[in-house]
Amino acid sequence: MQVGGAMGRRLPSAPPVLSGYTYVRPLGTGGFADVFLFEQNMPRRSVAVKVLLQDIVDADVLRSFNAEADVMARLSSHPSILTVYNASISADGRPYLVMEFCPGSYSSRERTQPLPVATVLNIAVRIACALETAHRSKVLHRDIKPSNILTTTFGGPVLGDFGIAASLASGARDEMFAMSLPWSAPEIVDERTTGTIATEVWSFGATMYSLLAERAPFELPAGSNGSRVQLKQRIGRAKYTSIGRADVPASFESALARMMSRDPAARQGSMLECAYDLQRVERDLGLPLTALEVADEAWASAGAPVDFDNHESRGAVISNVSIPTLRPGPRRSTRRPASQTREGTLPDSSDTARTRFTPLTLSLLLSSAVIVGIGATVGVLVITGLL
Repeated sequence: MQVGGAMGRRLPSAPPVLSGYTYVRPLGTGGFADVFLFEQNMPRRSVAVKVLLQDIVDADVLRSFNAEADVMARLSSHPSILTVYNASISADGRPYLVMEFCPGSYSSRERTQPLPVATVLNIAVRIACALETAHRSKVLHRDIKPSNILTTTFGGPVLGDFGIAASLASGARDEMFAMSLPWSAPEIVDERTTGTIATEVWSFGATMYSLLAERAPFELPAGSNGSRVQLKQRIGRAKYTSIGRADVPASFESALARMMSRDPAARQGSMLECAYDLQRVERDLGLPLTALEVADEAWASAGAPVDFDNHESRGAVISNVSIPTLRPGPRRSTRRPASQTREGTLPDSSDTARTRFTPLTLSLLLSSAVIVGIGATVGVLVITGLL
């Protein structure tokens, strides 16, 4: 998904009509969805709305959409994961996500100059913690690449586009093969697995390499990169090539080379281990350590896991909580039995149709009538001048 950068070759679809939102302009196009900039009316803010293409919505696509909405809602509390505000179905039947608007990404087409090493280290630690949090929630991202690391309005990095995320619990065994060359691990390229923590470590390392080298690993520094088949062959050999920047320390290159080891077992065992390696590079350079922001196990295990098999069409949530009202309810047709009505008490709503009068009640009513009659007579005499 291209957001904040150059538009794809095809024209974007028509923006949806959404109640409470005002359309502004298109932001990007992708293979399965378009992204538009909207203005939310209440509370007022700019939001990005990701809308599935109408002609590709089937059971599998809808399942992926539901999973993406649920995954992002679960993980949005992490400061380095894109925030989702809402998910529903538009009037024309297209599922959509309302998300935090991020004006840019770390795609090479959006960068005009190389990123400083300190900046890349800061980004790397934050995104590693975001991925570690996702993994603790049993979620594999499966599409880690520079264009999916977005920049917030305050310049911070956030991980977005969980459109092909999968369940870590099942090892993504039943998921389709999905890859973004050249950031995919050799075992993904060879279709030996659809995703593991080890493949995430590889893609993460390849992405950080790209931010430093301004080219993807295993792409040739100059000239043609050859065919897609040749690129896959170079990835399969996994021969690490130096970034070629004098300001990139050897410790950083060593950490990245380990992340992109051909043998999955030789890589870091988790994204948290990657973050520790990157912090050591920061320490060696005398830089402030980027804080580790990782959800604890209690949070990760709380709540039901994301259902990656749910392909039902889900619209806006309707509350089933009854709200008390001060308005009187409908008159009841049944009366309380006479044996349950006490003499001298005010009737309840069941007795309003036929009020029972006791002797005391009749006496009070007759007395009131006499007093009112005397008052009326005196008033007439005063008016006529007889008194």
